[in-house]
Amino acid sequence: MRLDLEDLVERYSCDIPGFYEGLTSALPSLVEHHCSPGVRGGFLSRVQRGTLMGHIIEHVALELQNLAGMSVGFGRTRETATPGIFQVVYEYQSEQVGRYAGRAAVRLCQSIVENGTYGEEELNQDIEDLKELKAQAALGPSTDAIVSEAEARGIPWLELKTRFMIQLGYGVNQKRIQATLSGHTSILGVELACDKEGTKQILRNAGIPVPRGTVIRYFDELKDSVDFVGGYPIAMKPLDGNHGRGITLDITRWETAEQAYDVASTASKTRSVIVERFYQGRDFRVLVVNGKVVAVSERVPGHVVGDGRFTIQELIEETNRDSRRGDGHDNVLTRIEIDQTALSMIAEQGYGLDSVLPEGERCFLRATANLSTGGSAIDRTDEVHPENIWLFSRVAKIIGLDIAGIDVVSPDISRPLREVDGVIVEVNAAPGFRMHVAPSEGLPRNVAGAVMDMLFPTGQLSRIPILAVTGTNGKTTTTRLLAHIVKETGSMVGYTTTDGTYIGDYLVEAGDNTGPQSAQLILCDPTVEIAVLEAARGGILRSGLGFDTCDVGIVLNVSADHLGLGDIDTVEQLAKVKSVVAESVIPKGYVVLNADDPLVAEMAERTKAQVAYFSMNPENETVLKHTAAGGLAAVYENGYLSILKGDWTLRIEQAINVPLTMEGKAPFMIANALAACLAAFAQGIKIEHIQQGLSTFVASASQTPGRMNLFNMGKSHALIDYAHNPASYEALAGFVRNWQGVRIGVVGGPGDRRDEDFVTLGKLAAEMFDQIVIKEDDDTRGRERGNAADLIREGIEQVLSRVPDPRVSYETILNETEAIETTLDRAPEGGLVVILPESVTRAISLIEARNPISDSPTGQNGTASAPYSTNLKPSQV
Repeated sequence: MRLDLEDLVERYSCDIPGFYEGLTSALPSLVEHHCSPGVRGGFLSRVQRGTLMGHIIEHVALELQNLAGMSVGFGRTRETATPGIFQVVYEYQSEQVGRYAGRAAVRLCQSIVENGTYGEEELNQDIEDLKELKAQAALGPSTDAIVSEAEARGIPWLELKTRFMIQLGYGVNQKRIQATLSGHTSILGVELACDKEGTKQILRNAGIPVPRGTVIRYFDELKDSVDFVGGYPIAMKPLDGNHGRGITLDITRWETAEQAYDVASTASKTRSVIVERFYQGRDFRVLVVNGKVVAVSERVPGHVVGDGRFTIQELIEETNRDSRRGDGHDNVLTRIEIDQTALSMIAEQGYGLDSVLPEGERCFLRATANLSTGGSAIDRTDEVHPENIWLFSRVAKIIGLDIAGIDVVSPDISRPLREVDGVIVEVNAAPGFRMHVAPSEGLPRNVAGAVMDMLFPTGQLSRIPILAVTGTNGKTTTTRLLAHIVKETGSMVGYTTTDGTYIGDYLVEAGDNTGPQSAQLILCDPTVEIAVLEAARGGILRSGLGFDTCDVGIVLNVSADHLGLGDIDTVEQLAKVKSVVAESVIPKGYVVLNADDPLVAEMAERTKAQVAYFSMNPENETVLKHTAAGGLAAVYENGYLSILKGDWTLRIEQAINVPLTMEGKAPFMIANALAACLAAFAQGIKIEHIQQGLSTFVASASQTPGRMNLFNMGKSHALIDYAHNPASYEALAGFVRNWQGVRIGVVGGPGDRRDEDFVTLGKLAAEMFDQIVIKEDDDTRGRERGNAADLIREGIEQVLSRVPDPRVSYETILNETEAIETTLDRAPEGGLVVILPESVTRAISLIEARNPISDSPTGQNGTASAPYSTNLKPSQV
């Protein structure tokens, strides 16, 4: 939460009259917050001594959630570079709950500041609202049990936002569940289980004991059906019902049968009613997962027990006060409703709501034992007879369900059904786990563990390899090259970049897709075998990474870019943002770090993973020390991209043979290639696949749009590159300065950069180009038109005033399209026009409209041979 304290910015809590008393009166439970003192009452002691309001709001937001039944405790409050503006970070279990808690915390504190109090009614309303939001976001007890078991096993999960489905695992290794239906569940099994009469028929034919019964569709068939099943007592239920709706048991007379018919018919979509013989005994639910009995519960209908003092209504109210009881399926038990069904049950037992039950006397309020109607459950798993275990397993397989809930009526589950006249009443698809996970009595059973064993048996992977790439410059090129290398292994790769999300050779979604939503698109795709994900600062700051851990994390570099945005004001702060990728790598994975960048190299101290360094300097001290200790590294040495480990060197390829490096003349591209090769090697990709990927990856408009795309225009050349910050300008200069002809730059930058950043771009342009055309982006991002161009011109003039150079000229053409077209028209023989566009797509289209010549070895534009200087030694590069 971004919080503006306004006039409270310099007022500590101890200076606000009555604040401490008002806060402790409203939320006395804050005494349990230890805070930095580390003891009970620690936070309140700080409030009493004096602390700022942002810190207090953090704790209040947490405590409101705790009071609503959500255990949360993490929080941090830090002032931003803007005085009075604070970032308040606090934990939540549900996003909507977290948002509400933050707003409520502000209201509460503001009220105490202004009035000395916060109304009890308002506080109670806040807590009730939070509870309601929690319930709306809850997964349900069965789903929650499965998700919790997945978390315990380190299996990632995602809500798919449609049909209440949950994805377990990533990519090609994912599984899906919907409550307790799984991707393994047979649709035929579900359809059969929903057909109660069909279920009984197929079980009867298999020799399974089931109740004698029939299906009727009209009331005038009722009398004959009672005779057919052998007379009273009977039971009636809807043919296609669930959760115990419309069921009446132990019917012993015609008047009750008439009422039961109406109830069952109303609850049936087809108006079809099952009439069957009622069997005396106890009600059991048997859970079978993957052919194995994993839990058995005895279900007891909702009831109250007399004490000789209270009425039945008072006993029901007292029973409903049990903290384990709630509405629907959200709690361990469900509240008992006093409705017509309950009143009828009470009356049949000779009582009324105002009757006082004798001590120890039970009064049943429901005929059925479903938990959803107020029933309770007693674990009986260890009491089941072996023959019954065999029988129940067989039933689930006959119906064809991987997860089945079998309803059994038997006087004694510890004896074979055939000996005690027990029967299988019905078989349920998507059975609830609540009674097994949290029984009213007996041992809880880890039934979700059995589901996870089925979905992810021993040796079955749940994840796919994730290779994450971050840095200030070169992310997209490195991501694309790494994905290209992975493709050489024959694996289906999904990757995200600043220009789109891709699976295999196809674009899935165009756009700047470097945030967590794009990452999850890849991880949710069931065809993806390996993910290569570009992670930019904006996405990390807004929503994190989109994955919990990765196998390889690459940090290319950290330099000034986007400073002043999102409260990131220094390069050191930006490095901390980027280091999130390094810190997310699993211990047995690899963090690939740029040893030439001190801010990146020091990230090795903040990761639990193995470290691998890359460097353009084979004598880099960090690399030498690392490899001497047996560590892994990649360096540019003697013109080769090489892998080092311990005392051995594996040369991958000469840079001159790697198209991406522009015949070895683009140093920053060599660095990108080193990082990609090292990451691939660390992931276990064979060297021949790395070599093949390097030799076939071209910096073309199709493979790397906007990344060193070189076009032969006939008499001149044009280069498109998305350099937009000082570091990328400097990297580009390493290539441009090698050009032997006139060098012309069409330069600009995004309007949300600092003034000093534009001045720096102007200085770098003056040192790089002979002629400069200053343009502006169409979207000035809040700046006045012409302001950014003026600042760039200021930087150019500073350089020229210090070191006059008559060869350097500059002009301003604000419209990007006009600037590009004009410069291309003027380009001299042998010249190089370098275009640094806002819209890469538009710039490429303008170039292609001029029909550039394709003279590269691959027959693609973007790698045309050009008049480079060739007198640089590898060490100089």
